[in-house]
Amino acid sequence: MNLPKKVELIEVCPRDGFQNVHDIIPFDAKVAIIKKLAEAGFKRVEAVSFVSPKAIPQMADAKDVMLAVKDTLKEHGVRSVALVPNARGVETALECGVDELTYVVSVSEKHNMANVRRTPAESLEQFKGLIGQYGDKMRFRLALATALGCPFGEEIRTERVAEMVQFGLDQGCKEVMIADTVGMSNPKRTYDLMSALVDQFGADKFVMHLHDTRGLALANTLVCMQLGVHKFESAAGGLGGCPFAPGAAGNVATEDVLNMMSEMGVETGINNDVLHEAVELIQANVHANIVSHLTPLYKKAPCV
Repeated sequence: MNLPKKVELIEVCPRDGFQNVHDIIPFDAKVAIIKKLAEAGFKRVEAVSFVSPKAIPQMADAKDVMLAVKDTLKEHGVRSVALVPNARGVETALECGVDELTYVVSVSEKHNMANVRRTPAESLEQFKGLIGQYGDKMRFRLALATALGCPFGEEIRTERVAEMVQFGLDQGCKEVMIADTVGMSNPKRTYDLMSALVDQFGADKFVMHLHDTRGLALANTLVCMQLGVHKFESAAGGLGGCPFAPGAAGNVATEDVLNMMSEMGVETGINNDVLHEAVELIQANVHANIVSHLTPLYKKAPCV
């Protein structure tokens, strides 16, 4: 089996994992968790999103959190990532010294309208404007939501995804994130899309964001690795995402991905013990279920 010798895991729990948690997570807990994740060896951590607190109350303290962790992230050689929806978010990110920004556009018109009340074309035009205004000050990447399936039944054409990837690269993005936003994909669907994209653009251009709603995220990850893709987003504890099945996972758990990589002899640079400590901090401070397959090991449950 042809696999990359090393992959990059990008930790997104502090943003994508926390934003869906109903109870507000204490500021000190957010800071402690992010700092612990920085110690674990990640090269990039998506720490916050600069969005309206009315839309996502959990991110109301995003600026203060970012300012509190940025020195620790730099000390450990971690690039900070933030999600932004508009120019105001970019300005705040610049004030906080964020290293990299993610801008999300859904391939599905219905999904994009439901999320931001714009067509994908209108969102891409806004992205182009942000690049034109801030591209010399900040590294941007384009994230394509619903690239592997639309929850509203809209057909996602490979040609359309490729057009949007090309648009992002034309704006100067070094990479484009491909998201299975609601975990609808399967290994064949993932292979078919990513094989076409890798053939056209090369494996280095892509970051995968795979959800585990139906338990297929690791299988989809392996398919991407066989195509040479070597950058994957994941969330400690499997927090976040938007599962449609009761009790199903959202984001694939970092500890599950790390375990699979370790078992296959693929390097990640992540310290497993320190990641465990971060998950324990999440368990102690965040009112959300830890849904990784390795949770019993973290709790050190006795064998019966």
